[in-house]
Amino acid sequence: VETGYTLAIQHPNNVVTVYKHNSQLLKKMGSRVTAGEAIAIIGNTGESSSGPHLHFELWYNGRPVNPADYIIFK
Repeated sequence: VETGYTLAIQHPNNVVTVYKHNSQLLKKMGSRVTAGEAIAIIGNTGESSSGPHLHFELWYNGRPVNPADYIIFK
């Protein structure tokens, strides 16, 4: 798989967050997730990975958007 172990979380208001290239997923499909809870372990899986990292995506209404427009990163 190109992006390795991938996890997507459906949030309210048609928002989906996606986490790619994990070494291990800690949640299964249909699991509930709460803020601050570990969902995966960062990794280097997938054909397009160039080293251990987290590939994060944010989708709104079925389209990818810039996460910086929605999240305050510190």
